[in-house]
Amino acid sequence: MPVGALEGITVVECCTFVTGPYATALLADLGARVIKIEAPPDGDPYRYFAPDPFFSPHFAHLNRGKRSLALDLKSPQGKEICLKLVKQADVFVENFRPGVAERLGLGYESLRALNQKLIYCSISAFGQSGPYANNPGFDTLGQAMSGLLSVLTDMDKPKLMGIALSDYVTGLSAGYGILGALFARQKTQQGCRVETSLLRSTLAFIGEAAAAYLRTGETPDRAARVKNAHAFAFAAKDGLPLVIHCSVPEKFWIALLKTVDRLDLAEDSRFKTRDERRENFAALEAELAPAFARRTRQKWLKLLAKNDVPAGPLYDMAGVLADPQVRHEGLIEEVEHPKAGKLRLVASGVRYEGLAYTAAKAPPLVGEQSAQILAELGYRAEQMRMLRQQGVVG
Repeated sequence: MPVGALEGITVVECCTFVTGPYATALLADLGARVIKIEAPPDGDPYRYFAPDPFFSPHFAHLNRGKRSLALDLKSPQGKEICLKLVKQADVFVENFRPGVAERLGLGYESLRALNQKLIYCSISAFGQSGPYANNPGFDTLGQAMSGLLSVLTDMDKPKLMGIALSDYVTGLSAGYGILGALFARQKTQQGCRVETSLLRSTLAFIGEAAAAYLRTGETPDRAARVKNAHAFAFAAKDGLPLVIHCSVPEKFWIALLKTVDRLDLAEDSRFKTRDERRENFAALEAELAPAFARRTRQKWLKLLAKNDVPAGPLYDMAGVLADPQVRHEGLIEEVEHPKAGKLRLVASGVRYEGLAYTAAKAPPLVGEQSAQILAELGYRAEQMRMLRQQGVVG
């Protein structure tokens, strides 16, 4: 029988909000057993990000397929339970502020002494040391201070983004780092510490823009890549937007001009070469835009596809989820929770051939698996009852 890529790997997560939970959700998608430790009685604050009687859809997406252990890590008994889990775990992930894990007795050196093979992942806003290390940090700061937001918005009239992009990039980096450490462990039989931050991950993510600046000294803005990529967004006759991306191959530029019946622009002195088109991009957009107001989006997409022009609809979320290619790929999965009922979630971003696919599972309620996890650690019913009465376990 095929097995999941991370079947047999146990992950202990001490994380809230997005970065850490996204990293471990990726591992759960690959078959890892993820135990999410949450502070009783309310658990991860992200559960309440949007109104819902059980958990916000945002939390549900990031915590699908995990087991929840409601545990007071500030109590000696809670710490003892966590350490018992760590002794048996392969990966420990935390996104506390720097120094908090150490104060709880859950720092890297302490846990490594218990489990030499443990992969210990620390996620922070700005790094574990340095002038900003102790500052509070959320996604917006990661986007702004890494330079990401500067290439996504108009710096004269700045607007924030509608997605926690820096958070998700950081979670992706953490997951990538953990996988690399697990692979190295096969050779060394030793664990290690993996560190990432909003600042590090997001700057690395836009390293292309940074490399261009370091080479040329020119500060990139929102339009820089658009001009280089010969990318356009237009509104069609029916008011629906579409996008076109010609990139470097000249054939796509010519195919676009052919489609809109503007081959004359190929001979225009302002647009003959890529450099000239880049320098006169605003004028080029102004020349092309009127054509797209003459037909509906669907008609334009058919004509552009006929001429092999890279183009597509600019969807809102309703449009994405109704798209036939999204449905064909099976990117929306339905899961059912015994209390919360049916949920629809986005499937994993990767697919393996020859390995078992881990279908999405429902996210947990706060402490939903506490008793089960404690029983697996050898705790008896009477011990569990006492721990609940003392507020150690929820």
